[in-house]
Amino acid sequence: MRQNSVRGDRSRRRRRQPDAQELGWDDSLYEDKGVPPDAPGWTPPEGSAVPAGDGAGNGDGPDDGGHRKGGGRPRKGKGRKVLRWTALTVAVVIVGAAGAGYWYYEHLNANLRKAPRSLGGGGLKKPEPNAFGQTPLNILLLGSDGRNSKKDIELGGARQDADRKPLADVEMLLHVSADRSNMSVISIPRDTRVTIPQCTDPKTHEVYKQTTAAINQSLQHGGPGCTLATWQELTGVYIDHFMMVDFSGVVDMADAIGGVPVCVDGNVYSHDSKGHGSGLKLTKGTHSVQGVQALQWLRTRYGFEDNSDIGRTKAQHMYMNSMVRQLKANAKLTNPGELRDLAEAATKALTVDDGLNTVTKLYDLGGDLNRVPTKRITMVTMPWVYSPGGEYVLPKPGDAEQTFALLRSDTALDGKDRKKKPAADPKASTPKGQLEVVVQNGTNSTVNGPASGRAKVVQQQLANLGYGAASTTSVLTSQADTTLTYHGADRRGDALAVAKALGLPKSAVRESSSATGMQLVVGNDWRSGATYPKQQDGGKSADKAPESADALNGEDTKACMKVNPQYTF
Repeated sequence: MRQNSVRGDRSRRRRRQPDAQELGWDDSLYEDKGVPPDAPGWTPPEGSAVPAGDGAGNGDGPDDGGHRKGGGRPRKGKGRKVLRWTALTVAVVIVGAAGAGYWYYEHLNANLRKAPRSLGGGGLKKPEPNAFGQTPLNILLLGSDGRNSKKDIELGGARQDADRKPLADVEMLLHVSADRSNMSVISIPRDTRVTIPQCTDPKTHEVYKQTTAAINQSLQHGGPGCTLATWQELTGVYIDHFMMVDFSGVVDMADAIGGVPVCVDGNVYSHDSKGHGSGLKLTKGTHSVQGVQALQWLRTRYGFEDNSDIGRTKAQHMYMNSMVRQLKANAKLTNPGELRDLAEAATKALTVDDGLNTVTKLYDLGGDLNRVPTKRITMVTMPWVYSPGGEYVLPKPGDAEQTFALLRSDTALDGKDRKKKPAADPKASTPKGQLEVVVQNGTNSTVNGPASGRAKVVQQQLANLGYGAASTTSVLTSQADTTLTYHGADRRGDALAVAKALGLPKSAVRESSSATGMQLVVGNDWRSGATYPKQQDGGKSADKAPESADALNGEDTKACMKVNPQYTF
């Protein structure tokens, strides 16, 4: 009988490893292992930190994973700040300051492991830039439980799983707003049941058919590019890049950084007679964890809250926030030797997509992230519910989609976006019959395929409403939400009139610097009918994450993990 990762106390058959037990990590198969954000993905100011957690800790085999519940050289000053944040930045500085030159730069580039960005077909349409030419940035941070090296086996236990394909037991999407004023991070429990689209392994060319399984299994379908495609299908969010680390990468990064403060509200020892636990042992209060102890913190499920993946995710969020705050305030990382260690650890720990394949690109990314103030960083867990049988997790109806929609519309999860006083809607200035609107079918879902003829149906409806100059394009695309884009503030009145005629909400009307005319993309939220379907919320868009997302602010220094009474001493 398998152990459930969400509710960690369910009984299940375990294979015990003496070595792992001594370490207190029999919780092996599904350990959240390393943190994608650890310093890698977090490369930027914020990040560099967030490895993963203990993982399901109890798997019996590869398929156990799906059935748990639970669960250039910078200028002085400014350049050095970014430096503190990211190992990548460090690398660039070292090139100039340490005299390593081109050879060292190429050495760091060679450390990076690369993989294709997406393996799941056409995927989503990249969002159009806003009126100022800005676009949001989305990065998928993954922690893999791979045991494909001696060090990873020692850290993760479960030698019998050494040849098993790794699982993506830690998955977080980092969303940076188009204006770089705020950042939102959303985690999804590893056992969330989702549709994994068809993916092709870039090395073996093996085709993995579309299936429904735990989201962490998507990594076994060809690599991180399949996990990215799975996230896009689930959330409707276009993802620009991914970054992935393993067990040893988490430890090396934590050592290089020098420790991260964490807090527990009581004595905790994550270990029991059945071999459950990460081995973490701390007394009540705040402690600076690094190396193996940092990995233990990030992998701990048994000992926090209800012994589930949900509690572990919260602990990972606390670690990330603390890491960001420390890196921003820590001046010691200006030491060239320490910077070199951090650069080596970060680049060796990372697997990145082919769009982030050099230290320079990672450095530029770090500079972007550095612009976000800590107080505007919000970390949440996807709102979830247990499946009817309690064997896995499902996205919570309504709340999960509300959270995803906020990311798609580039709305901060903290609800603190500046609210402009609504001005009176401008009136249409172009006669209906002369207004040119190009309609495009955007329902080309990777999983469901396109809803045929959507552009023609909507174009005909516009013609019936008097918009005789409306036309269609035969080019298929895919996006979650229907949008009507236009260029120039003087065209807003015309766009609002078209939206009102079709029943579209005002939020669907967007000015874009790249628009050459007026374009209506019929998204996957409108796969049938000539009139846009009425929304349950009356068309009003939410302006913050729902309560069920359990948001944590980046400046919350009082956060402390609740210790489960069964794992105290």
